[in-house]
Amino acid sequence: MTEPPRPPGEGYPDPNSTPPPTSGGGAYPPAGGYPPPGGYPPPGGGYPPQGGGYPPQQGGYPPQGGGYPPQQGGYYGGAAPAGFANNEEKTWAMVAHLGGAALAFFSTATLGWVAPLVALLAKGNQSPAVRAHAVAALNFQITWSIVSIIGWATACLVIGFVIWPIATLIAIIFGIIAGVKSNEGQLYKYPLTINMIK
Repeated sequence: MTEPPRPPGEGYPDPNSTPPPTSGGGAYPPAGGYPPPGGYPPPGGGYPPQGGGYPPQQGGYPPQGGGYPPQQGGYYGGAAPAGFANNEEKTWAMVAHLGGAALAFFSTATLGWVAPLVALLAKGNQSPAVRAHAVAALNFQITWSIVSIIGWATACLVIGFVIWPIATLIAIIFGIIAGVKSNEGQLYKYPLTINMIK
């Protein structure tokens, strides 16, 4: 008995090929179907283990909840993290640096310390990164506020008119540099600073 012709695309991989020869008068395809490639199902029968699915991957993301590792060494009495755990910490660090520079500009360097103090009081106890940035900015702005006040006090002398604008420029320029560095996750060490607050 011969098999009726099939439409193209059904039955054989290539419509122009001939069916494989059958031996012993067997039917095509075999009654039990073709065995799957690769020796599946596994010896012993059955299905893959339940609930397992794919094997665990090697590598991948580190486990959650660890945060950033502390930076080696210390700065202003404590270890400062290499980066920030979230965007809120980065925002408060930038408030400390750029806010100090902005207030130094508008107050001629006499009130530049207010923004770092606000950042220190608001988030300093909750985040070591914010505390390190705020303390660095606070020490710098206090130092240059004192220099600016000395310039104001000696304004009756010619030297006061030189000290005061220079102190204002230094407070603004280095505050902006520190703000840019904090946006990159780096702790900037201000030059020309007296470390009064630890």
